[in-house]
Amino acid sequence: MRAPLVAGRMDALQRQVLLVATLASFMAFLDGSVASLALPAISRELGGGLSAQQWVVDGYMLSLGALILVAGSLSDLFGRVRILQWGMIAFAATSVLCGVAPNDGVLIVGRILQGAAGALLVPSSLALIISNFAGAAQSKAIGTWTAWTGASNIIAPLLGGGLVDLLSWRLVFFINVVPVIFALPVLARMRGSDVPAAAGVRIDIWGTVLIALGLGGTVYALIEQSTFGWNSAGVLVPLLGGLLALAGFLVHESRTAKPMLPLSLFKIRNFSVGNVATWLIYGALSFIFFILGLYLQQIGKLPATVAGLAMLPSTLLLLALSAVFGAWAGRRGPRFLMAAGPMVAGLGLLFLIMVREPLNYWTSVFPALLIFGLGLAATVAPLTSAILGAVDPARAGVGSAVNNAVSRVAGLVTVACAGVVVGPLLDTAALHRSAIVAAALLIGGGLVSAWGIRNPAPQVALGKRAS
Repeated sequence: MRAPLVAGRMDALQRQVLLVATLASFMAFLDGSVASLALPAISRELGGGLSAQQWVVDGYMLSLGALILVAGSLSDLFGRVRILQWGMIAFAATSVLCGVAPNDGVLIVGRILQGAAGALLVPSSLALIISNFAGAAQSKAIGTWTAWTGASNIIAPLLGGGLVDLLSWRLVFFINVVPVIFALPVLARMRGSDVPAAAGVRIDIWGTVLIALGLGGTVYALIEQSTFGWNSAGVLVPLLGGLLALAGFLVHESRTAKPMLPLSLFKIRNFSVGNVATWLIYGALSFIFFILGLYLQQIGKLPATVAGLAMLPSTLLLLALSAVFGAWAGRRGPRFLMAAGPMVAGLGLLFLIMVREPLNYWTSVFPALLIFGLGLAATVAPLTSAILGAVDPARAGVGSAVNNAVSRVAGLVTVACAGVVVGPLLDTAALHRSAIVAAALLIGGGLVSAWGIRNPAPQVALGKRAS
């Protein structure tokens, strides 16, 4: 692939790269949470309680989080464009399977397969941007990418709610076929410029098996403990087995010659600290929107569409300001925004403590989401830029995969822990507890960033001005 442009207006290839990369990652992230407001409708038609609702969300995030690391290696081995093509075709097919599911078991299986397809989309899309942009132009492009991918977590309830109320929850999945039909011809035109980014890459089979077993066992135990209890062998055995598999995964990755999770990357300060911040921030984001989406419908008695509209303030702020904050971080460094943004977002969520029954959206939920959205917009682009800017472009695929795996696993674990925080009944007190937990995670992410993130060395800025 040709050398990335540092400055100036985007050429035709760069515009195509940004469009397709944003579309691919948007789809993958969207389907991580698009079903949230459809869960009550799904339960009414297919059956299942809170555990089934958690599995509809976590089944997707489980396979995505477990396979996204090996997908980064596939991206480096076969080329970003080819993997995007494979991923989009598989994503469309598994989306159709979810849409025609006759019962909750088939839907959960379909979601697990859909997450596996989604894993192919995310690292390739971001690595494609990094390979085609550099300097301030790269930061701005990442800002645009993060604006849409980050907004997908909030747009998803709006889209899901509208389709549920106006038509059917099944269209939440069928609609994925439309962007795939649009993107595949564009990707076909880009194949000529696509070459593998790294030599000597191989697939880490044992690592893939261990991470899948580790996450699967742990998440199964966290979700099913609310049904069977912590003392049940059906919970303790998968929990202990999962933890042992995760430990084995780390040992294997430290010893294998070609790891899919190169632990040497964590010797890079901004990469390691940024991924800790990612875990805290994205864990809070997935958790609070899972809980809030259910609360607005089940306790607030809002229709699915209205509940989705209720989350729109954060979306608008994220879309409007992420590219601006991304460009600002490219000029001045990401540290300040990575520290301040999550703290502002966390303080915003604390406004949810003001929620009372009957629900008054404008005095409680609206100010919370407004402040939260401002903090989130200031966070996502600098966070991504700081982490991936610290990685050699030749390893962009695996670097992107690691960061996205961290964010997906964070959401996977926090949603799986929903039953622990909420308890046996989702009520207003449970929402308050959830808001406090999510706010603590966000503020923790800001504190970690303030302590550990370092702005780029001065010569990087000099190089940009000289170009």
